[in-house]
Amino acid sequence: MKPARLAALRLRQRDGITCGPTVAVVAGAMLDHTYSAELLNPDGEAWFAAEQGRIHAAVNRIWPRQLGTTPAGMARALTDHSAKRGVTYRWRRFRGARDALSDVRSAVDEGWPVAMLIGERGIPRHWVLIVGAGQDVLECYEPSSGKVLPIDPAAVRGARLTGLGFPRPFAFVVPDQVG
Repeated sequence: MKPARLAALRLRQRDGITCGPTVAVVAGAMLDHTYSAELLNPDGEAWFAAEQGRIHAAVNRIWPRQLGTTPAGMARALTDHSAKRGVTYRWRRFRGARDALSDVRSAVDEGWPVAMLIGERGIPRHWVLIVGAGQDVLECYEPSSGKVLPIDPAAVRGARLTGLGFPRPFAFVVPDQVG
C-alpha cells in the first residue's frame, strides 16, 4: 500500500491506547498484500477495528495494555508480516542529535515502513509510522488523526517534532536486513 493510498483511507486508531496496534496493522498492510486486501474489503472498517484489538492482545501478553505497546512487541508485530519476505524487524533507541537516521531512511527508501515511538519529558507515549520519504522530508502516518504528514528529519534529530502529538523520538523499529 502506497502512502497516498494510505492517506486517502484516513485509518484511525479505535481508542486512546491502540496507537501501537494501529501502526502495526497499517505496517502489515504495507508489507503483505493479502493482509491489505482485508483492509480494502467492504467491511474493512470493522475488520480494522477488530484487528487493532487482536494485535493489542497478541503483542501485550504480559505488559499491561493500558501502558501501550513495547518496542519489542512492535518489532514482533511487524516481523509477523515481513518474515514472509525474509526480513525481521528489531528495535533500537533514538540516539539524539547525532542520530544520522541512515537505517530509517534506507528502510523507507526501499519500501519498508519504520515505526517510531515518540513522547515527551522522558515518557514514551505514542507510536507513529514512517511510510515514505522525499527530498528532505519523511512521510509519517499518525494514527489518532489517520493523516500522513510530512516531517523534517532535522526535527526528528532535534526532538522538535510537530503535528504528531509529541516532540521527542524514543525508539525506532526497523528492518534488520535492508540495503
